[in-house]
Amino acid sequence: METQLIDIPGAGPGFLACPGGGPRPGVIVVQEAFGLNAHIKDVTRRIAGEGYVALAPDMFWRGGKGRTAGYDQLPQALTLRGELTDDGIVSDVRSAVDALERRPDVRAGRIGITGFCMGGRVSYLAACALPDRLRASAPFYGGGIPVDRTATLKAPVLAFFGDQDPFIPMDQVETLRREASRLGKRLEVIVYPGAPHGFFCNERDSYRADAAADAWTRLKAFFAQHLAA
Repeated sequence: METQLIDIPGAGPGFLACPGGGPRPGVIVVQEAFGLNAHIKDVTRRIAGEGYVALAPDMFWRGGKGRTAGYDQLPQALTLRGELTDDGIVSDVRSAVDALERRPDVRAGRIGITGFCMGGRVSYLAACALPDRLRASAPFYGGGIPVDRTATLKAPVLAFFGDQDPFIPMDQVETLRREASRLGKRLEVIVYPGAPHGFFCNERDSYRADAAADAWTRLKAFFAQHLAA
């Protein structure tokens, strides 16, 4: 596997992981509010290990490259997240899709997206805003998902939550589920009993190994069905 930091034309830096060979489907991996850190790079490598060209863009690049916050620095992370705008987010994801599709080892039209925490919201927003560019979306514990944009969604969505998440009440999850059902969208919601926010991240106290393992298995099957098939 080859990994490298690249400059994404029209956006900032990105961490790229390539399994070799191809052309292969691509996956965009969107960071938490803590930035493009070691955990997100590890997830990007893991996805590449499943046969995808994976790219994690640095969503905080406009304020300077390489800005991150530690998991014990939530106020700093919230400050970084607060600098983002939806227009900027969509522009950066579009640029990341473009960067992948220009590569000879990527199958154009076979790009998916996943993201965590802040990146979970981004994954859903981008799928709604770029319905003809993203083929599958898998948000993890995305708070503030823009349910009002669901009408434009075309890609199937697999959304993961924990029922002990203090940032995402279960009534918000049910609102998302109901709206997608009302509009006839392909959305599956997985809720893990006893799992808090950040349950997938093995660098956080909130990590729950059983939920993370099950979510990883489901994520692999989801991308295999909608990107690799």
